[in-house]
Amino acid sequence: MSAATTRSRTPDRLCAEAIDLARSAAEEAAAPGVVGEHSGLVSEGDRVVTHFFECKELGYRGWRWAVTVARASRAKVVTLDEVVLLPGPDALLAPEWVPWSERLRPGDLGPGDLLPTDQDDLRLEPGYTGADEPPPNSAVSGEMAQLAEAEDADVTPGAPAAQPMAPSRGSIAAVAEELGMRRARVLSRYGLHSAADRWEEAFGPKTAMAQAAPATCMTCGFLMPIGGSLGQAFGVCANEFAPADGRVVSLAYGCGGHSEAAVMPKPPQPAPPVIDETRVEPFPLRPARDSGSVPEASDEETAELGHS
Repeated sequence: MSAATTRSRTPDRLCAEAIDLARSAAEEAAAPGVVGEHSGLVSEGDRVVTHFFECKELGYRGWRWAVTVARASRAKVVTLDEVVLLPGPDALLAPEWVPWSERLRPGDLGPGDLLPTDQDDLRLEPGYTGADEPPPNSAVSGEMAQLAEAEDADVTPGAPAAQPMAPSRGSIAAVAEELGMRRARVLSRYGLHSAADRWEEAFGPKTAMAQAAPATCMTCGFLMPIGGSLGQAFGVCANEFAPADGRVVSLAYGCGGHSEAAVMPKPPQPAPPVIDETRVEPFPLRPARDSGSVPEASDEETAELGHS
């Protein structure tokens, strides 16, 4: 260890004794009554010392006022360097800041919010390249490519919306615009797999609902098929009483609302009434006095009970 290092770690005596100067500077920078006791000092270098004072301000638990003082070489006067509020070892700190793109979660997007996508987003890829030969999975292929080549069409790279002017007729951009392919970017293979994993986790065969279901969505009449490559594994539920109504569900998913799980039997139809029109049964308009279940009492008996 060199002598210079030893001197830098040993606090300067005059700077270490300048506690009153450091306290006055901290009280001037802080609000009245929030500067606490002197909690220590540390040597920052030759004739440079930082004094620490407790902070009593609410919401700043464990923070300290740090006042740095210094002294010039061969000088006996200690001067003030800076005053800052710094967190201590056990200070209450705010969570580490995370960019909004990493904080965003599904469902955070509200009405009027805009969610920009990066130019190199891995979930997207160009809808068409604009090259002479369109990609094999592009709708502009085969006959359209031959027609463009026969007409000596000019190939303009980029999406129609990104062109400085309307694409000329016969170009790949014009053909794509006529076919409705105005999307500059489409889902990449990574984007398809990410969406499939997300849907599989929410409404897939490993969920508790699917484990207790009587059958899968593949045989349900409420399943609406979707197009594209994902249609081989997913569909849309159209049962208003199902938990996944209007959601993309896996074909291996299932719930108690399956269309064929419990078919209700038709209510029994009563037999038509049989009317015998060959006989006549007399039906009195007024019942007889002795036709009831209670025998008729005499006037003497009712008189005893208080009836007139």
